[in-house]
Amino acid sequence: MIIISTDSLRGYGLNRAFDLAKQAGYDGVDLVVNYGEFDTFNAEYVKKLILEYKLPVHSVTAPNEIAPKRIEEIVTLAKEIGAKVVVLQPPKILDFKMTSWMKSEIPKLREKEAISIALENAPSGTFLGIIPEHAMGSASDLKDFKHVCLDVARLGEQRKDLMRAYTALKKFLVHIHLSNFYHGKKYAPPQEGIMPLESFMTKLKEDGYPGAISMKILPKYLHCGDDARVVKELVKAKKYYEKYYGKIEAGTAKNDKFNMASEAF
Repeated sequence: MIIISTDSLRGYGLNRAFDLAKQAGYDGVDLVVNYGEFDTFNAEYVKKLILEYKLPVHSVTAPNEIAPKRIEEIVTLAKEIGAKVVVLQPPKILDFKMTSWMKSEIPKLREKEAISIALENAPSGTFLGIIPEHAMGSASDLKDFKHVCLDVARLGEQRKDLMRAYTALKKFLVHIHLSNFYHGKKYAPPQEGIMPLESFMTKLKEDGYPGAISMKILPKYLHCGDDARVVKELVKAKKYYEKYYGKIEAGTAKNDKFNMASEAF
């Protein structure tokens, strides 16, 4: 399944984002909650768009640095609109309370609500120049969280080996944010950059990856504001996906992470 992150279409209203995704032939939407844009967390409005455009919201991505109550609200939103995955960002390194809450309470919330709640790999950045800016950023931390969203471009920015990271985390992957790293900038279109995305997508399909692939591209690379160019760029990204993922024969690997109600790790 190929979907589009609404973060790729920042500057457009949610209705226009659904419209552009539909025109470009995407299978669904990755809804990024933005508390400055009320439509992004209005369940009734989102359900109206889902019906109007016949596009499901597969995943809901939470913003940075939010309180536990907000996470619980986002999980409720995701369930109301039929999303399968909630993606969380790692807490700041000094936010010990939030780190502790996520480690202890997210597994309980995941089981209670029967929905996948994934942690995304941390972006680059340091505190005081040497300490990682975010907690829960290691491969070990991601494995311990059990459900992982892999932001490919963040690995490129950190000069990390994509295939090695995939091998380490593949049993835990439930969601992927796909883009490339180009001229020192992340979130370039997948067909433009230095990362081995062809090998990555081929391996994903061969291994039977069960989740969605969400295109997360900077709006400037899509020429947002020029609708015709936006659709054209979205189609180009989708064709790249189809070339290296859609036409590869799927493997038979099983993954039950979307069946949360009866899951036991």
